[in-house]
Amino acid sequence: MTMLKTLRPQDYDEVVYVGHFFRKGLPVVMDLTGMSDADAKPLLDFAVGLVFGRRGDMERIAPKVFLLVPSGVVINA
Repeated sequence: MTMLKTLRPQDYDEVVYVGHFFRKGLPVVMDLTGMSDADAKPLLDFAVGLVFGRRGDMERIAPKVFLLVPSGVVINA
């Protein structure tokens, strides 16, 4: 069973945790609902670059909530 890490960053400084867990091979739910659109955009840009660079996958699962899946990890819904 694949563990899933849910993160609710409050500012850009917390994006390091998204990268940390993703690089360890854990799928990450990044919940940006507590942030303004302007504050959330740099985190989303980081996540897109991270996923692309590591050949993973990213999916929006709700408004301002994103699932980042590392390469080779399968999520059964």
